[in-house]
Amino acid sequence: MLSLAWLAGLILASRFFADWEQKAYNPNTQPISRHQGSWIEVVLRANAQGHFFSAGRINNQPVVFLLDTGATDVAIPLSLSKTLGLEPREAQSIRTANGLVTGRRTHIDRLSLGDIVLRDVRAILIPDFKDQNILLGMSALKQLEFTQRDGTLVLRQPISEQHD
Repeated sequence: MLSLAWLAGLILASRFFADWEQKAYNPNTQPISRHQGSWIEVVLRANAQGHFFSAGRINNQPVVFLLDTGATDVAIPLSLSKTLGLEPREAQSIRTANGLVTGRRTHIDRLSLGDIVLRDVRAILIPDFKDQNILLGMSALKQLEFTQRDGTLVLRQPISEQHD
């Protein structure tokens, strides 16, 4: 019985620490949305490294975004294209942190982060992307207002621009 109790305790502790580690990596697993007058706001918290990760959706499929104002387009691992319902289109050379690669252009029908919804967003499918996170680049972010202060990022979209 004592061995079973220790085993149960270890399982519970490992589960707790796995959840804690995930929350530390992405503190925005359920982004907070607010409706302020004629605006929709999504408030994100930075992780311990100062990065803004957030749960979201592409074509109603769950994804994790890493907000990247240095990325021109939304960058998606090519391996996720079928799951997300994205059609690879024309090839394009892209300069990444790892050098020059050939990606495939695509368009996202519906991208959502909290209550913010964007339509027809330009994106690029990247082969051999090491991470399953999606870089939320300026092709999406330029459609929003955003302010960063004290470890918090507020994204704002006018309700009149929401096309749901």
